[in-house]
Amino acid sequence: MIKFFLMVNKQGQTRLSRYYEHIEINKRTILEADVIKTCLSRSKEQCSFIEYKDFKLIYRQYAALFIVVGINETENEMAVYEFIHNFVEVLDMYFSRVVSLIIMFNLDKVHIILDEMVLNGCIVETNKARILAPLLILDKMAES
Repeated sequence: MIKFFLMVNKQGQTRLSRYYEHIEINKRTILEADVIKTCLSRSKEQCSFIEYKDFKLIYRQYAALFIVVGINETENEMAVYEFIHNFVEVLDMYFSRVVSLIIMFNLDKVHIILDEMVLNGCIVETNKARILAPLLILDKMAES
């Protein structure tokens, strides 16, 4: 099960965070700071899977963005690694570029995409057309 999903820039600023289990706000801040520091300090040659406290971290870097997913010990690391790439491909299909500013100014749409893909910490959809369908309908309604 996915515990949390983070998008962070190279400076360590959180651009998106979604938690799938309850963590108090002050503990979230500490957790995010520690996770971000851990992932950003690693070199490109190091593995993208990290054992961290009572869960695992899976991360990928796309230009200046890092996507970090915290999972429990029963989740498949490679499936989550591929899920991250699928998520970025969906963002790329919709926005045509995945950069920090686009994420910041379209945070609601990024949350919609993530919500279509993950439900209660479980990956439920990977088909790009199905993921984007509700967002495209909203865009058509906004145009008319």
